[in-house]
Amino acid sequence: MSIADNIFIDMCKDILENGTSTEGEKVRPHWPDGTPAYTIKKFGVVNRYDLRKEFPLITLRKTALKSATDELLWIWQKKSNNIHDLNSHIWDEWADEKGSIGKAYGYQLGVKHQYKEGMMDQVDRVIYDLKNNPFSRRIMTNLYNHHDLSEMALYPCAYSVTFNVTQRPGEDKLTLNAILNQRSQDVLAANNWNVAQYAVLVHMLAQCCDMNVGELVHVIADAHIYDRHVDIIKELITRPTYDAPTFWLNPEIKDFYKFTKDDVRVDNYITGEQVKDIPIAI
Repeated sequence: MSIADNIFIDMCKDILENGTSTEGEKVRPHWPDGTPAYTIKKFGVVNRYDLRKEFPLITLRKTALKSATDELLWIWQKKSNNIHDLNSHIWDEWADEKGSIGKAYGYQLGVKHQYKEGMMDQVDRVIYDLKNNPFSRRIMTNLYNHHDLSEMALYPCAYSVTFNVTQRPGEDKLTLNAILNQRSQDVLAANNWNVAQYAVLVHMLAQCCDMNVGELVHVIADAHIYDRHVDIIKELITRPTYDAPTFWLNPEIKDFYKFTKDDVRVDNYITGEQVKDIPIAI
């Protein structure tokens, strides 16, 4: 069993056994047929992944790493808010007739701000500080801009990343760690997808800044299982598990803006059968 499988299974069991239900309450999400989408939820879930030990892909079912990386780069590298720049259809429900999701996600990362060193957007500022001020406690991004919320098709779920650099005894290279803050998460549809994405991001930034990878800490304020996902989750977490795959990142790329989805790969990724046609609340 991979560590990521163990974390996922324990989290799901905790939500199902100790979570609280929103059934009968006033909720915003709904199913495509108009029925309210209720959940079983836990507040304040914190999961830690040591990226030195393994790459955190679950093996209970397959997580499409290249597609997850493509969405990550759409937000963090292209800084786009248009689905025509994305090679999947996961954002189609929230896009307007021109393909825009409004002033959300990549748009926020692309806005330039004035610093004493000059004008930079949030991603460029992170890279600048990791290279020039690695022990700063101010290396972070934030997508939850209240000024622009009314112009976002969907409020950011994974909204903030804080980077923290440590010096491990006996090592020449510094170690890059990160905390991903998420206000809300659909555990079945998105949990391992987001974990894999931000593990890739830590690997990419560490390589570009000549650092080792460290920990990814995932903080979820509202970790929930939708009512129509409960039986799927119950079956999923009883499946056999396998060893974690081996992660490969193209070692030739030293510039974050040169990475593509084809610069990541996992080998020996053995998984259970894919869960198909997962209903998605909107």
